[in-house]
Amino acid sequence: MATKYEELRKVALADPEVRAEYERLNREEFALLDQMLAARHAAGLSQAQVAERMGTQPPAVTRLERALASGRHSPSIDTLRKYAAACGKKLVISIA
Repeated sequence: MATKYEELRKVALADPEVRAEYERLNREEFALLDQMLAARHAAGLSQAQVAERMGTQPPAVTRLERALASGRHSPSIDTLRKYAAACGKKLVISIA
C-alpha cells in the first residue's frame, strides 16, 4: 500500500513543470554527493572516521550520504561545513 507521501509525490510528478524542477534539484544534490564522496575518498577516510572528526556517530554520516543519494533530505549548511572540514576541505557555496 502506498503512503500518503508516495501518492502525493506521484500526483505532483505528473505535472511536467514539477517534474523538471524535481529532476534539476536531484542533479544538484547528486553533484554535491559526488563532491562529498570524492573529498572523503581523497582524504582516505571511512564514514566512521569522518563521523569521529565531526563529533557524531557513524550512522549519522551514513544517513547524510544516503539522504543526498535519495533526494529526500537536504542537510544544513552547518552539517556540510563540518563534513567538509572533517575531510580537510572548506565548504564553498556560490550562486551562478
